[in-house]
Amino acid sequence: MKNVLVLGGTGFLGRHVCEKLHRQGWRITVPTRRMANAAPVQHLPRVTVIEADVHDPGQLLRLLDGHDAAVNLVAILHGGEADFERVHVELPLSLAEACTADGQCRLVHVSALGASLDGPSHYLRSKARGEEVLRASALQLTILRPSVIFGDGDRFLNLFARLQAGLPIVPLACAGAQFQPVWVEDVASAIVASLIDQGLPMSSIGQTFECAGPEIFTLAELVRLAGRLGSRQRAVLPLPGFLARLQAAVMERLPGEPLVSRDNLDSMSVDNVATNQWPGLSSLGIEAASLRTIAPTYLGHRGGRSRLLDFRYSARR
Repeated sequence: MKNVLVLGGTGFLGRHVCEKLHRQGWRITVPTRRMANAAPVQHLPRVTVIEADVHDPGQLLRLLDGHDAAVNLVAILHGGEADFERVHVELPLSLAEACTADGQCRLVHVSALGASLDGPSHYLRSKARGEEVLRASALQLTILRPSVIFGDGDRFLNLFARLQAGLPIVPLACAGAQFQPVWVEDVASAIVASLIDQGLPMSSIGQTFECAGPEIFTLAELVRLAGRLGSRQRAVLPLPGFLARLQAAVMERLPGEPLVSRDNLDSMSVDNVATNQWPGLSSLGIEAASLRTIAPTYLGHRGGRSRLLDFRYSARR
């Protein structure tokens, strides 16, 4: 039985990764800043939750002791340049150094579709620098670049549905931005496949894979789809650039995590779709699921069709 350290294991994607690894017989260690955050994975018998600060290199090295592999899912969408640098660059660097010191550790790192050193946003540039520091190491490394991830419990389609339940109209920045959404179960399967690496069309070691669904949508189309499947569909009002930035600037100053930031707008100035520069999910033996097929199972009324899709979901787990 192998041991894996999952950074970010208490998050949306992390919960699915832990469940799949548990089913494969792995022992999983999940560090968290607060034990209360780990409730979604604590029920899994082979998951051990440890309260720790993964940004502390010394603690990270101790966490890796006795593990065969590590998965890094830690990321942020909002913050200043220093915040993105700390999470997307400094943490991967510390992880690479810890894995190298450990000797035999294999690493799967989740980056982002569109990551580029000359990208338009702090988010995309920092994601690319994180990849760069990992590739400079001598690790057994696999990098996954997902598009926006959807699924039951996401903060993506569910957010669009909730907004339309309470607003008479949806003022939308970057309405024409394109996305190629990927199901959370498919990304989790890609992570597990990268760790196991048996019977695949190609070895995942040293590879970068783009994780994208089979369909491309504009942001406005996704908002309308979420409204139609959720409580109600509202009219979408595309905002011109200057109003979009004003809206984002105001939201950044509100308490809590903003719905949108100016850095998010910068990220959406480039389409979030597969480039085919890297192999895709099919190279890992995964047939990407359609958002149009999956979204009704958690946004709409759960009728007979949804229950049939649940059987498909269970079979893929």
